[in-house]
Amino acid sequence: MRPRPPVQGRGVFSGTGLIITALAATAAALLFPLWSYAGRQDGTAGTRVLAARTVTTPYGPLSEQDRDFVTKVRLAGLWELPAGRLALEKGTTQAVRDAGQHLIDGHTSLDAHDRTVAARLGVPLPDEPNAQQKQWLATLRGAQGQEFDRQFAGLLRLAHGRVFSLVAEVRAGTQNALVRDLADDANTTVLDHIKVLEATGYVDFSALARDLAATPSPVPTPPLTDAGSAVPVAPSPSGPYSMPPATTAPLPVDTP
Repeated sequence: MRPRPPVQGRGVFSGTGLIITALAATAAALLFPLWSYAGRQDGTAGTRVLAARTVTTPYGPLSEQDRDFVTKVRLAGLWELPAGRLALEKGTTQAVRDAGQHLIDGHTSLDAHDRTVAARLGVPLPDEPNAQQKQWLATLRGAQGQEFDRQFAGLLRLAHGRVFSLVAEVRAGTQNALVRDLADDANTTVLDHIKVLEATGYVDFSALARDLAATPSPVPTPPLTDAGSAVPVAPSPSGPYSMPPATTAPLPVDTP
């Protein structure tokens, strides 16, 4: 007996089979996105975190980076002003003493601007240098003669080189008008200080490039004597220079 020919429309490719296959494919297509994203973090979570760190002010949004910048401007003055006074007292050349005077003049003005901005934006400010800056000042107080000149130029040029890039980053991205003005002022001040420090002739550019490429905030060590021991750190004869407290100092009168 000859086998019967296949009947058209039966099996998986029959009308019912096609419907079932189509439904299965549709269900898979609907479930795949849910499965593939089930283990992923909500894409809006990062946006919500950033929004929580940014506050609205009459002068535009104030980001966490903006607040950090206002704080760092204050910190810079808290150690660079006394460093400038040390240069006036201990510098062995007129160029070093001139650089010290620039530090005093520049940070006196910039600190007043910074305190005004901080008061308007409600940003709390420190009243003393941080631990690293205190160590830098201790290094300068313990150095004498040309060793002081080298340490002064090297430490201050390194610090200004680091903050210079921060000022540019803040100025490029901030949406706050007061922070933009402060960044403009800081940029002018920092660039002036970089130039006068380089004019001392004591900046070691090879060491500077190495230190700038190293860890962002190295704690300096006291200079070494010929015997290889650290130079003793002595307090400054004139005592530390104190800046006006951030919370009690009178604010500059606004100009129209």
